[in-house]
Amino acid sequence: MRVDLLTREYPPHVYGGAGVHVTELAAVLRQHLEVQVRCFDGPRDAPGVSGYDVPAGLAEHNAALRTFGVDLLMAADVAGADVVHSHTWYANLGGHVAALLHGVPHIVTAHSLEPLRPWKAEQLGGGYALSGWAERTAYEHADAVIAVSGGMRDDILRVYPHVHPDRVHVVHNGIDLAGWRRPEGEDAERADATVRALGIDPTRPAVVFVGRITRQKGLPYLLRAAEHLPADVQLVLCAGAPDTPEIAREVAGLVEDLRERRQGVVWIEQMLPRAELIAVLSAGTVFVCPSVYEPLGIVNLEAMACGLPVVGTRTGGIPEVVDDGVTGWLVPIEQVSDGTGTPVHPAQFVADLGEALRQAVSDTGRAARMGLAARERVEEHFAWQAIAEQTVRVYRSVLEG
Repeated sequence: MRVDLLTREYPPHVYGGAGVHVTELAAVLRQHLEVQVRCFDGPRDAPGVSGYDVPAGLAEHNAALRTFGVDLLMAADVAGADVVHSHTWYANLGGHVAALLHGVPHIVTAHSLEPLRPWKAEQLGGGYALSGWAERTAYEHADAVIAVSGGMRDDILRVYPHVHPDRVHVVHNGIDLAGWRRPEGEDAERADATVRALGIDPTRPAVVFVGRITRQKGLPYLLRAAEHLPADVQLVLCAGAPDTPEIAREVAGLVEDLRERRQGVVWIEQMLPRAELIAVLSAGTVFVCPSVYEPLGIVNLEAMACGLPVVGTRTGGIPEVVDDGVTGWLVPIEQVSDGTGTPVHPAQFVADLGEALRQAVSDTGRAARMGLAARERVEEHFAWQAIAEQTVRVYRSVLEG
């Protein structure tokens, strides 16, 4: 069986959870079947990987039109595949067109849903209508849809009621357990030097955030909640790649205000290599995921694999990852129904988030025990080999009809 994976992100151009997912999935799927990866951002040298540039005639046009141009190039090359499997709206149109053109089943993995990210209209302008159309068309015609969590499955059936429930399968995201673990011995000494060079004191408690600066990640709520942290606690923000100049200015202003009131605010804006990020996570006391929209959250799995408990919002797929009171704390949230994920009572959400973080850092012994439980949980439930086997079963189900 040959499967063509269509994706925007693939090494060396990976900036989000979907890119991490496709990278890891492709590697483990190759143990079971033939895999061809088709991605954006130009040609690649790796075997079994084809990268595409935006067609010259579209280079100066709307970002969504540029995306569609790449999709059509990928779709043309899918000839010979048994299954086409697309990831995110960026590649969904390519998968849909490839299925029609070559008469093969199309499977979509749902990493997020465009109607539940309305703030992207700020980023894409009229292209947001096109991205939503491409996603809806692909989902409604796909032979199968893979949701990365039960919460995501519920969202798909609510947002796209024409998708039959029998076609929506839950297959969680996974984690590379060997690649994500707390360093030991000489590696631990190097990690200590790394975090000190980044401005982090590994002898002090630390709350760690990792994520892009986008509305869904809830960073402004965290920056307000951080005022509740004890004075000796550091806040480490691995946060960059803002979606828009507006949210970039908002976050920068909140960081500046927080720094005026407390010490220990470390903001790392560049994307760290994995080894450095593992060092940062391993130096932390607790990881925080204040997202208002999170289908699952690979960053939570990465933190847990490094032995950190997680303080996360009780939304989306986060409760399927974080076992409240065992591997972390879930922060309650009531959200408006307009698709933005905005808390109905933002001040209460900020207060509850701050209290959960205060509890997490007030008893570092308990946090460490919960971190051990977090590592055990990802080992038991989120290993990539099991996720690949479940994905292959979905492939076989559509081929067998």
